[in-house]
Amino acid sequence: MEDLHRHISQDRRDFEDSPLRRQDLSEEPMHLFELWLKEAIEQEVNEPYAFTLGTIGHEGYPSCRILYLRGMGEGTLTFFTNYRSRKGVELAVEDKAVMHFFWPELHRQVTVRGKVDKVSDEISDSYFASRPRSSQIGAWASQQSQTLESREELEKHIQDLEAEYEGQDIPRPLHWGGYALQPDEWEFWKGRTSRLHDRFRYSKSGRSWIIERLYP
Repeated sequence: MEDLHRHISQDRRDFEDSPLRRQDLSEEPMHLFELWLKEAIEQEVNEPYAFTLGTIGHEGYPSCRILYLRGMGEGTLTFFTNYRSRKGVELAVEDKAVMHFFWPELHRQVTVRGKVDKVSDEISDSYFASRPRSSQIGAWASQQSQTLESREELEKHIQDLEAEYEGQDIPRPLHWGGYALQPDEWEFWKGRTSRLHDRFRYSKSGRSWIIERLYP
């Protein structure tokens, strides 16, 4: 590409003009999210479970990374990670986070805000047991977000762990497990032409939700 900066500033692609209307919404945001996620899966959207997790560090800076949604139940969204990772450390200090899903093929986005708590050991154990053996080894081998001298050091650690657990079930590390986000706000976004997008916000009010349309 000859002029990257020019391409970035001038490349524009419009969205299809199918609307998101108030009558299209469920009274419960989780129901609408499940519908949209199901449609993303059925239409073979690339990585439909992927989302960006935003947390807040001790200096007030936000940090983001892409994870996979691994569970939904009792109004919560669940993901798993290393508790000693950067996100784990940040969630231990500030237990609020944002999850952002983007399905570009469908011209849809969902943003979910809420409080995050660790799931039970039973839930973490069950999910860990379902993971591929190589991923279980990886959870033990990786001191996630810490400095690593070389790739060879990591691979040697993996080899040692494979030898240690040969012929055995691999237990879940105590520093690895799940989190559940309890939403207090949702936003559903549908791309429209001329950047005049449809946006609806759900705000928690007691046991119900207040639904409001937002300017694009």
